[in-house]
Amino acid sequence: METSACFSKPSPQSKAMPSSAGLARPKPHHLPLAGRRRSSSSSITRCSFNKARSSAEDGAAPAIDPDWRSFRAQLYFNEQITNKSVVIPAVATTMPSDPAQPEPAKKIGNRWAHPLVDPEKGCLLIATEKLDGAHIFERTVILLLSSAGAPLGGPVGVILNRPSLMSIKEAAESIFADDAEAAAAFSGRPLFFGGPLEECFFVLGPRAATAGGGDVVARTGLFEEVMPGLHYGTRESVGCAAELAKRGVVGVRDFRFFDGFCAWEREQLRDEVRAGLWRVAACSPAVLGLASVVKGGLWEEVQGLVRETRLG
Repeated sequence: METSACFSKPSPQSKAMPSSAGLARPKPHHLPLAGRRRSSSSSITRCSFNKARSSAEDGAAPAIDPDWRSFRAQLYFNEQITNKSVVIPAVATTMPSDPAQPEPAKKIGNRWAHPLVDPEKGCLLIATEKLDGAHIFERTVILLLSSAGAPLGGPVGVILNRPSLMSIKEAAESIFADDAEAAAAFSGRPLFFGGPLEECFFVLGPRAATAGGGDVVARTGLFEEVMPGLHYGTRESVGCAAELAKRGVVGVRDFRFFDGFCAWEREQLRDEVRAGLWRVAACSPAVLGLASVVKGGLWEEVQGLVRETRLG
């Protein structure tokens, strides 16, 4: 495989545009999937897991919420509201009757996003106006699945808001290989164009933790965790995904499939962020819900959440 990247480094005089080179041969998103390696590892017979007991069942104390992102977001918004710079997406609190009393802290709701300086696993890359005219990446929102991993040793992600012109049924042979059961289980799900590099990814979630039991999917260890309640897999683990759905551990609607992906070399993405191609943001899992993506308003929605709104 080549180790060139999704983008060529833009010169100061030219508009940044995607490079034609990539980790794998880029493909137009309207063409059928073809020529991809098939793997027998997607068979559900290779999946072995036991449904973990909840903390209530084994008598253990409930675990502390592992999502430090929410804690960081609360600190960020509290600082911003203290500085009178933004209105936070918050649950309103009762104001004190005495004006001399300090304003009580506001708790963020379940849908929030705020800017970041550097990319990290689970963040969003929001295309800026410098990518206007770049057919594939214009007004895209990319979910970074991994900040430092295979195949380039660098960031890997999928475009969230590019519904494919193909259906799951049309792409089933390439996505599900010879696993007819998996193909039948997910044939009704929408397919998204995830990027110009050839591979199938699926995202599972976002899902709320079950009462007293945490995240059952996380405890199976079958998929890579992006953030609590959100996991991803590849064609090699799609058989396990079908088995989870068959057993009722998750719903078929919890899955989102992507034809293709995006990848960068280790320092390349940071260079593109510094060049102004991407705005980086942290977000809550609820922002990644399928409804806003299908309706086509995710780019605008995320921009609105990240944008600072001045207080009057």
